[in-house]
Amino acid sequence: MSGVAIPLVAISVLDATTFQVGLLTAFAWLPWLVIGLPVGAWVDRLPRRPIMLTAAASSFLLLALIPLAHLAGLLTVHLLLAAVVLTGVAAVLFQTAYTAYLPTLIDPADHAEGNAKLHGSASAAQIAGAGCGGLIIQLAGPVNGLLVDAGTFLVALACLAAIHHREPPRTPVGAGKPRPTPVRPGEPSRAPTQAGDPRRTPNPSAHPRPTITAEIAEGLRLVARDVWLRTLTVFGAVSNLALMGYQSIAVVFLVREVGLTAGTVGALIAAAGSGGIVGAFAARRLMARLGTARTILVAELGLPTLALLIPLSTISPWFYLAGAFSIGVGVVAGNVVKATFFQSYCPPDLLGRLTATSSFVNYGTIPLGALLGGTLGQLLGLTPALWITTAGIPLAGLVLLCSPIRTHRDLPSRQTVTRDA
Repeated sequence: MSGVAIPLVAISVLDATTFQVGLLTAFAWLPWLVIGLPVGAWVDRLPRRPIMLTAAASSFLLLALIPLAHLAGLLTVHLLLAAVVLTGVAAVLFQTAYTAYLPTLIDPADHAEGNAKLHGSASAAQIAGAGCGGLIIQLAGPVNGLLVDAGTFLVALACLAAIHHREPPRTPVGAGKPRPTPVRPGEPSRAPTQAGDPRRTPNPSAHPRPTITAEIAEGLRLVARDVWLRTLTVFGAVSNLALMGYQSIAVVFLVREVGLTAGTVGALIAAAGSGGIVGAFAARRLMARLGTARTILVAELGLPTLALLIPLSTISPWFYLAGAFSIGVGVVAGNVVKATFFQSYCPPDLLGRLTATSSFVNYGTIPLGALLGGTLGQLLGLTPALWITTAGIPLAGLVLLCSPIRTHRDLPSRQTVTRDA
């Protein structure tokens, strides 16, 4: 809902320029560049569920603040940018914890099924959010639409509170087993003491926990040294640069160039988002039939070529629907494959850092893509900007063709990680 409502608030209430609308999208993703890496280390140290609860509550308060500021006559583009940045911070915390939390809830054999359900429900939420958001904005205005958007985070809080499973304690990375107490000559041996035994003398300094910097570096090494993780991370970064380049100006394009109303824009984006549900349902079947590596190529290289239909929307909005729908199918199917691969391939105690490191690189290009889209739209016009950015979506798949993924049917299922002493 925010993806429709916030740009429309900027356009209709604050009379923002195309560049400022692109800047809003860039600021929403900027926190991944600033705090993405340390958040991965924090998530590996702390329970994931409380992080998610805090992030959802923060998002509710921040989105509710925008209508209140408008009511008080204080809403400006700068205040909107500040709210977007802070909700972006909450999103970094939530999404990093969210990805690492799933494997603690279900068995490894169910990871593919779990990821398909989560990505499918996310796509369904995008459809409902864009469609209902567009209708609500049409009837009540974009600012009031954000009140409904804020309320959805209360639903998220209730859902998270309903999960009664508690995460098992995790052994800190770098902490080994307690060393046996040396026995002096002539001294009788002693049985190992148990927790609560008064003879036990803890010595935290014997196995100090690695610093945040060291844990961040371990996550970076994990991705940089592994050809599979490195390829998928670089591909995600290049792909997101192009994807966000077109998405940052899509609402402005549909309103100002195609001439659609807010309600029609929401309905069109919602219909295009249904491609994500198709991709989520198709992913497991494609993985079983084609193999995981080949599914990545079909989803991330074949289907996105239809993105070039989007700039033709000035002829008919159906071109936007066909192009964006195909992108949704490919992106979500590819994300299901990648999420399942990461969870089976990476050791559990490094999953938070792997998620944060890959997201830091992947999402770090999103604000750049948004700025690129806004700048091109301002300088060249919206239609030429869309031709350039949508052409980059299938071209990003060349990263996959230049990797071992091209010659394999399946991605590997296990990795042996060598850790520093």
